[in-house]
Amino acid sequence: MKALRILSRNIRDSFKSVFRNFSLSLASISCITITLIVVAISIILTLNVNRFTELVEKDVTIIAFLDLKVTDEDRQLILEELNKLDNIEKIEFESKTKIAEDMMASSEKFKNIMSNWSEGESPIQDTYQIKVKDINKIGSTAKKIGKIEHVDIVKYGEGMVEQLVSVFDIIRKVSLLAVVALIIVTAFLIINTIKITIFSRRREIEIMRLVGASNINIKIPFVIEGLILGILGSIIPIILTIYGYTALYDKFGGRLFTNFIELIQPTPFVFYVSLILLIIGMVVGMFGSLRAVRKYLKI
Repeated sequence: MKALRILSRNIRDSFKSVFRNFSLSLASISCITITLIVVAISIILTLNVNRFTELVEKDVTIIAFLDLKVTDEDRQLILEELNKLDNIEKIEFESKTKIAEDMMASSEKFKNIMSNWSEGESPIQDTYQIKVKDINKIGSTAKKIGKIEHVDIVKYGEGMVEQLVSVFDIIRKVSLLAVVALIIVTAFLIINTIKITIFSRRREIEIMRLVGASNINIKIPFVIEGLILGILGSIIPIILTIYGYTALYDKFGGRLFTNFIELIQPTPFVFYVSLILLIIGMVVGMFGSLRAVRKYLKI
């Protein structure tokens, strides 16, 4: 009970201190707000870039063209061999008849040409469309597929796909480093702002020490105050994240610039980002106050 009374008194005193030193508190809150807005934008961009790269990678397909004279029994044996490979996620068969029908339906020119073909004249081949689990192993998987009997040609955009994977890996790493760097810079700015705030109240701390307050009793109100500043500073970034991203998503219909770039759906995405911002604000606010009291003022 005594501990709860002390904690409740410290929380009350921290709130009073925030409003009593409103101009200094406002400076800290403003710093937290501005930097967290930048962090929010960076996190949203990074996660959407990662989502886009994942969608592109999942869309990469290996096309296995079968021999022209392949039989139903051969197709079944090929399917069994494909299923034995460990990097296969999905297999779809498309017959040459279906391919021909789709081509004729898509163009009048194709229809005029292909409708005159007699039985056995069509150069179109049956295909298996294969999606892999790990795109980094797509080259070795394609080679294994090419060795299966009655598989004529294997295509997956070789060369270009490897370059695409390499570029996406670089984008992921750069995006992650950018977010981490921004969080570190944010922490540095907030901590230094809080240091200035606490330094301006050094006489208050000296008086507390003179009346016999222990170090822990001096630190706790400042740490709680830092927590409050962090929460207050993250309110505007959270509001902008929730309503701003939702408005952006609705305005562009979930796509950006082209149907190829699909944005992450707002719910529950914006709430996860908001939680990250709140945690950053709280932790950095508390840590900044603690460092200022312990190190800067030599308590």
